[in-house]
Amino acid sequence: MAGGGRGLERAKAFLRLIRPVNCLMTGAAVLIGALIALSCQGGRGDIAHRLLLGSSTGFLLTGASMAVNDYCDRHIDAINEPGRPIPSGLVRPGEALALAAALAALGLSAALATGPECLAIALASLAISLLYSTAGKRTGLPGNLLVSACVAIPFIYGGFAAGRGLGPSLGVFASMAFLSNAGREVTKGIADIEGDGARGVRTVAVARGGRAAAALALAFFALAVALSAIPPLLGLVSAWYLPPVIAADLGFLRSSLRVLRNPTRPEALGAKRSALAWMALGMIAFLAGSCLR
Repeated sequence: MAGGGRGLERAKAFLRLIRPVNCLMTGAAVLIGALIALSCQGGRGDIAHRLLLGSSTGFLLTGASMAVNDYCDRHIDAINEPGRPIPSGLVRPGEALALAAALAALGLSAALATGPECLAIALASLAISLLYSTAGKRTGLPGNLLVSACVAIPFIYGGFAAGRGLGPSLGVFASMAFLSNAGREVTKGIADIEGDGARGVRTVAVARGGRAAAALALAFFALAVALSAIPPLLGLVSAWYLPPVIAADLGFLRSSLRVLRNPTRPEALGAKRSALAWMALGMIAFLAGSCLR
């Protein structure tokens, strides 16, 4: 019984290691990107297997990246989060790397089966995520941009998995996802300024102060808001796009302006959380504007 209980604990630890919710979200992002591309450029009936392969690639490569991330953070986690899979002893460091390698191999195989362009994008995405885990975290703004690229790429990948590539509407959406997530990452640095400073993480907030970080975050969000005007101006979306995107734009600006006026940890935490809601609303805007004509 004791051995069985230990085995179940280890199985759960391996599952926690890959962060299945993150994996599912990336797989869903691929499908959303594909749906936007197909809605804007016309669909065809023989792509179900490509979309399955595409979402599987997103899921598997995210799992591999999460395992590598925990491997690289194992010494820090031993102090800050000793209950995580590796510092708790439930998963050995070598096992985490072996799992990451297996997931990466499966994910890249699925990408290859989808097509050469998808394999190239998958390799680039994996390289960016590994660069962040191994070297980018402590660089501050460059690290923020690496994370934001990892957020935007799955949507682009979805367009290629659907056989439609990067059309104008999907390109705008991916750019907005990149910019809004960059604003969120910079804002997060304001909330984590004390811990990041102690660990030598050179975020904008640590290097320049909270107000400078808030100003940069506002700039990222404002650029995303400006881009949101392009699809209706070019006739890429229907009127269904407007209500949710306007609400999202106002939410981004309101939250970031509040942090700029008061760049404190509570305010930054609130803006970081609300940014996810505004990003989701922006996604709904593109889906509604693309699919409802």
